[in-house]
Amino acid sequence: MTRMQDLEDQITRAERLERSITDMLTIERLRHFAAECRRERERLSQQRCAA
Repeated sequence: MTRMQDLEDQITRAERLERSITDMLTIERLRHFAAECRRERERLSQQRCAA
């Protein structure tokens, strides 16, 4: 599994878990984690385009 695939899987899991729970603190942490993964995915994507 590539790092890009790993990030995609982590984003999907975090978003799915976020929808299935009611604890607001955990929801916010999952949203933050998914956003971090998206930023890293974008950075990796830009590096590939620049290479």
